[in-house]
Amino acid sequence: MDKIIITGNGPLHGEVRVAGAKNAALPIIAASLLSAEPLHIANVPDVRDIGTVLHLMQLLGANFERSGTDLSIDTSKVHSVHAPYELVKTIRASILLLGPLLARFGEADVSLPGGCAIGSRPVNEHIAGLAALGAEIHIESGYIKARAARLRGAHFAFDVPSVTATENLLMAAALAEGVTTLENCALEPEIGDLAQLLVAMGARIAGAGTGTIVIEGVPQLHGTAHRVPPDRIETGTFLAAAAATRGDIRVLETNPDFLHHVLGKLEQAGCQLEQGSDWIHLSTGGKRCKAVNIHTAPYPAFPTDMQAQFMALNALAEGSATVVENIFENRFMHVAELQRMGANIELQGHTAIVRGSERLQGAPVMATDLRASASLIIAALCADGETTIDRVYHLDRGYASIDVKLAELGAIIKRV
Repeated sequence: MDKIIITGNGPLHGEVRVAGAKNAALPIIAASLLSAEPLHIANVPDVRDIGTVLHLMQLLGANFERSGTDLSIDTSKVHSVHAPYELVKTIRASILLLGPLLARFGEADVSLPGGCAIGSRPVNEHIAGLAALGAEIHIESGYIKARAARLRGAHFAFDVPSVTATENLLMAAALAEGVTTLENCALEPEIGDLAQLLVAMGARIAGAGTGTIVIEGVPQLHGTAHRVPPDRIETGTFLAAAAATRGDIRVLETNPDFLHHVLGKLEQAGCQLEQGSDWIHLSTGGKRCKAVNIHTAPYPAFPTDMQAQFMALNALAEGSATVVENIFENRFMHVAELQRMGANIELQGHTAIVRGSERLQGAPVMATDLRASASLIIAALCADGETTIDRVYHLDRGYASIDVKLAELGAIIKRV
């Protein structure tokens, strides 16, 4: 099992290019099931979650060709609608296959995803939404079994804005008969990107990116080409790492419009920011950042996927701050590992009180989830001595070659 070893040294400096967004690529791959014609996708990140979902697509009968960051998928020979637990348990985004399979083939058997290290993510909204579109759904032996000769348009309001449920119903409604209105939709930019892809495939969608989306179903969709947008969380992670190390970096091939709240917090911390249409330059002037209060909330507020990275930044900042996690109940598991490195963090329910330290100490630590891995890397970059991070397969789920990129920015980092 791979480990990453980091020796804390000086600031990060230089340029880094951001990969395509995993959370945008996954629904795009699922959307390929909506048409018998090939889908050509550019800027696909080379991360473990993408490999897992492509293996799942192969089991269904899809063919794909991958060259670098380019991916072509052909689902014309899909012969199965069964997504097995053995794979679904490793990636919760597999639930995104439910809507497209049901819409195109009239049936889908998708395993319940099971538990998640950072908290429960119930699939109730997916099931209720598809039932509103006319699907007959039963939970049997741990599988969601859905049937519908053809889905039909309906009005559905989400109890809670869920990203994957919004994406699932958006895809299903694209092939439904009649008009579907979805209310209280999630607002994440990945949803707007998925809608853009579906429109290019022939779907009729209005209001994507707002709380109300209207979809006029069509009989069939066709193939197209699409480029995955840049990963806003990878962007934020590199910026937080540069801020914590008192560095100076330029992040390229990104989109600053996706990160307004994160950039605002970095400015509050004392960082100097410049940005263009596809780049962000952060400079600390060699100074230690100031601690900033964080409250996670759905987009466009501060993302839960950046909470752990800012926890590490605050642990090294000047002053004290509170970090409030409002999305997932178990997303403070990285705190114990940061404390092993000398971080002064006190937990009170879903609030962490962080008192900054000038430096941390290297130690053996363990990654507990994807973003926790990133927080430990940031802490290790600023620690005295050597830090060994175990279970970095979590990191590989969502970051493409982050160790190589950090080494190019001056970090002393190696994978063993």
